Amino acid sequence: MTLYDVAREADVSTATVSRVLHGHDRVKASTRQRVLDIIEALGYVPDGAAQSLSRKRKQIVGLIAVESRGPGSDIEQTSLLFLEEVLRGVESPVGDIGWSLLISFMVRDDTAYARLQSMSGKVDGLLISEGIVSSPELATLARRLPIVLVAGSPDEPNVDVVDADNRTGTRALVCHLVEVHNATRLYYVAGPDEAPDARARRNAFDEELARHPGVTACGYFEGRFASSGGKLAAQEILATPRRDRPDAVVCANDQMAIGAMRELQANGVAVPTDIAVVGFDDIYSGALVTPSLTTVSQPMRLLGERACSRLLERIADPALPHQVELLPTRLVIRESCGCAAAPAALVQDRVQR
Repeated sequence: MTLYDVAREADVSTATVSRVLHGHDRVKASTRQRVLDIIEALGYVPDGAAQSLSRKRKQIVGLIAVESRGPGSDIEQTSLLFLEEVLRGVESPVGDIGWSLLISFMVRDDTAYARLQSMSGKVDGLLISEGIVSSPELATLARRLPIVLVAGSPDEPNVDVVDADNRTGTRALVCHLVEVHNATRLYYVAGPDEAPDARARRNAFDEELARHPGVTACGYFEGRFASSGGKLAAQEILATPRRDRPDAVVCANDQMAIGAMRELQANGVAVPTDIAVVGFDDIYSGALVTPSLTTVSQPMRLLGERACSRLLERIADPALPHQVELLPTRLVIRESCGCAAAPAALVQDRVQR
């Protein structure tokens, strides 16, 4: 679609379309809205560079990452430890063909879709982390350029998805606490509900608890994937009578687990003797804390590599069939659950059966 197509459909001059695109105020509100509606309907991407280069590639891949701005916001709110590993994976296939990578952080709010629309005119394809925009909006964007979700919902019907097997990993973690350590009261620290991987892990936590009669969830807390969220969750636990405290705290990522563990220890609670703490991701710092963190390892770097490779394939052939790829996770037994070492593979196999 070209600017001329938009002008013809909206029954205005090309100059009027140009004024709307550049935000000039010399256009009636009703005319402006009509032009914007036509742009949306036609899937027009205003990109002078692309027009001048005809159909040549820009040789640029875009990576959109979530920037969360919640209470107590800090640098961890952007999940940089996770993103750094994903980014290393993305850089490999991009570098192999000599292309460039354009990275942008976006907040999940009403401006996200407009910013994605703007960025879509600057790249050959987009890698979008954790959903950010709705499924219908993704469908519209996907009509304009190739898109692959990294850690998106496997149920997304409109674009390709590469995700970790959050369900099996979380179930293995809960199974280990219940069957090896006889935990009956578990407290869950969740990630943001708008993040697909956070929803998958919480659902798997509830699903596995339902398989064990007599085992209950004694509390939930949304920690926003930041260590400060884990700290706040621990403070909520500390405010309860000792008899009502959990046997174990299950966190949806390692940063929250480390925050919770440090806060419990600072207030005289021994981990894991009094309360076990476990996480998800297997970031490097989890092996360095005391006690070392029991967690679920997900292949973060491979997530980025597979997603980018798929995107490059779709750029080369937009007619490829829709694909969802789930990468395996692995239970990593350390000390924070109550044991120095355990046959993690046996627990994983039991859950899978």
